[in-house]
Amino acid sequence: MAALPVLARCPLAGPFATATAVQSVAAGEWAASIDAGWEIAGNANGGYLLAMATRALAAAAGRPDPVTVTAHYLSPGRPGSVRIATQILKEGKRFATGTATMFSGTRPVLAVLGTLGDLSQAAGPELIEGAPPELPAPEDCVRVQPAGTFPPPFMGHVDLRLHPDDAAFSTGHQSGQPLMRGWFRLPDAEPVDSIALLCAVDAFPPTAFNARLPIAWTPTVELTAHIRANPAPGWLRCRFSTRFVTAGFLEEDGEVWDSAGRLVGQSRQLALVPRS
Repeated sequence: MAALPVLARCPLAGPFATATAVQSVAAGEWAASIDAGWEIAGNANGGYLLAMATRALAAAAGRPDPVTVTAHYLSPGRPGSVRIATQILKEGKRFATGTATMFSGTRPVLAVLGTLGDLSQAAGPELIEGAPPELPAPEDCVRVQPAGTFPPPFMGHVDLRLHPDDAAFSTGHQSGQPLMRGWFRLPDAEPVDSIALLCAVDAFPPTAFNARLPIAWTPTVELTAHIRANPAPGWLRCRFSTRFVTAGFLEEDGEVWDSAGRLVGQSRQLALVPRS
């Protein structure tokens, strides 16, 4: 039997790649660590956890890029060692589909179903009925930086700049539109790849912060991301919006565009409405 790889390395080195690294310990079993400082309201950011689990799944599948992944969040992720169990359900010429379940001890944290491929080989006709959001220059937007519990420690690991109109909630002036727009990148010029996009789609403050709802974090029930391409270098333009708040739930629909004006990621998240 061939030896198992010691470490599933991200081809792009940097703090995010290190914080989401996974190590093979047995067939279909991976060890990783939830690092301190990635928390929102005391729990690890959902996109960070999804990126870590998907890195294990990509390594298990031997495919570099997530094409579509869906995560169900089962319990809070807190700093410490975790185990990720992967299972490949189907392997084809272009795609492989499998599952990844993250455990903290015996407690399941999240379950992921994903299809992986090689986005460098993706090609086909295009029909684009949309455009990147109009934004002021990054230096004219509002940088979100950690300050104790709010903004949370997680914001120290990303460079996030909000459209000034959408950042007004921080001064007590909610716009009334459930909308968040802004720029995203990783600090220290770390490139954003397809797996880091899974963090980007869950990095922005909840749209509910501008919906004249209580200002509190919205726990994620389920998050689906569709990754279209690895981004070109530079800032990412992001837009997240909500149309329906019903029965104690809201959805957030996200778009991520790269510096070349290309749509590289989409997301939909089902979250709980914040309580006062």
